[in-house]
Amino acid sequence: MNDFIDPDAYQAEEPVIDKKTRFPLVWLLPLIALFVSGWLIYKSVAAKGPTITISFPNADGLEVDKTKIKFLNVEVGKVTDITISDDLQTIQVSAQMHSEAERYLKEQTSFWVVRPQVGLGGVSGLGTLLSGPYIEVKPGDGGDQTHFVGLVAPPLLKTNAEGRQFVLETNNLGSLHAGTPISFHGISVGEVLSHELSTAADAIKLKVFINKPYDQFVRKNTRFWMDSGVDLSASADGFKVRTGPLISLLSGGIAFRTSVYDKAGDVQPENSEFTLYDNYEQSEEVFSGDTLKYVMYFNGSVRGLTEGAPVQLRGIPIGKVSHIKLELDEKTAEIRIPVTVELQPNRIEAVNNLPDISHKDIMEELVKKGLRAQLQTGSLLTGQLLIDLDFHPKNKISLTSNNSSIYPEFPTIPSSLDQFTHSAQTIMDKIAKLPLEELTEETTKTMQTLQTTSKAATDTLVGAKDTLSGVKETLVNADKTIAAAHQLLNSLEPGSTTHYELDRLLQEFSQTASSVKQLADYLQQHPDTLIRGKKAD
Repeated sequence: MNDFIDPDAYQAEEPVIDKKTRFPLVWLLPLIALFVSGWLIYKSVAAKGPTITISFPNADGLEVDKTKIKFLNVEVGKVTDITISDDLQTIQVSAQMHSEAERYLKEQTSFWVVRPQVGLGGVSGLGTLLSGPYIEVKPGDGGDQTHFVGLVAPPLLKTNAEGRQFVLETNNLGSLHAGTPISFHGISVGEVLSHELSTAADAIKLKVFINKPYDQFVRKNTRFWMDSGVDLSASADGFKVRTGPLISLLSGGIAFRTSVYDKAGDVQPENSEFTLYDNYEQSEEVFSGDTLKYVMYFNGSVRGLTEGAPVQLRGIPIGKVSHIKLELDEKTAEIRIPVTVELQPNRIEAVNNLPDISHKDIMEELVKKGLRAQLQTGSLLTGQLLIDLDFHPKNKISLTSNNSSIYPEFPTIPSSLDQFTHSAQTIMDKIAKLPLEELTEETTKTMQTLQTTSKAATDTLVGAKDTLSGVKETLVNADKTIAAAHQLLNSLEPGSTTHYELDRLLQEFSQTASSVKQLADYLQQHPDTLIRGKKAD
């Protein structure tokens, strides 16, 4: 075994040194982490908007770093702090807004807390049952602002609502309130925003909003009225029942309609004022165009005639009763009832128009031709009266000598019932003038005379009956005599003079007896012949 080792076999080569500079890979990961952190910090700082404060009456449901601020259900901020104000009356909510929400923060921007709500108008905010309440923002106009006063209740007019606002004036608010629905032909098209007392404190003004495109139907002669859901009324036309939407029945409502006289160009601008009527009937009584006012005087009672009762021409309404009052003339102690009416000539379509003749002139000409006013019963069920205009050329124009009204008098005639009552009274007056006592006495005397005559006739008939009985006995005896004569005739010699004369006498006697017998039989069957005589054949 050779233990000798060659020393050159283990000789190492000289190392080669690379003098180039290289980036250490161990620092790559920290640098990436630093870059990401810087980007996140920059993004966080850049995304932050201004910090604002909002005052609320209480902090019910609000939580720090949990309650969000939303616009159109998109988060635009978050509550960062909740403190009590210095006056101990409200709470101050601090919120960090996103940078894109900065343009929303103006003087008229509104904030309110969204919570679950259940009402007659529907259910809202159910999503907050799981996520909790949140703060909703409604952008407004004005200058920049960072402190706001939160609303107690959410605004009724949403941010994205398109339409116009109008003002309604009424003397009775009734059950109307903010949020009351407004319907057009049964379709919900708007709502009441608010109400306030007028400056003169004599009316209530409601601000309403009508959604687009229904706002174009609010025109010059549009009529608004309170819609209670069910409207029952009794008038000269009988009972009427009108029903509206169910929500109106529960919480009340407002309805409106467009007049047939309006055109598309008559659309009213925003904030135009309209009258709000108590019911549909009152809105119908408002006429468009010129009206003619007259006063009418009716003889007798006007019970059943009310203000608003229709005035019709041959069954077609052309006006209404506007006022009824009671007057006493102290000089003559005469009581009169002037009835003021409003007529609308525009409801009568004119043919062959004459441009130089006014409605008043036409009405005067119709009166000259016999146009008269008369009270008539509109409904037997309700007893309501109406005024009917028709032509009665035979009735002369009869006007009151002392017309205290500022309006011209329209001639009237008694109603059909008054005419019947007058005729009946005239007949009764004539009957009352008759000498009834004298007629009664004469009638009594006549009856007594008839009774005496009847008694005498009865006695005569009884005597005639006795006479007939005697005649019958005489005829029986006559028959026996004739039979004896026949026996005697048979005993005589035929052809002798005595036999001939006796035979002739028996024949004449037989004829006489036969005639008497016929007379007796007839009188027995008709005894009244002795008094009245024989009837002609």
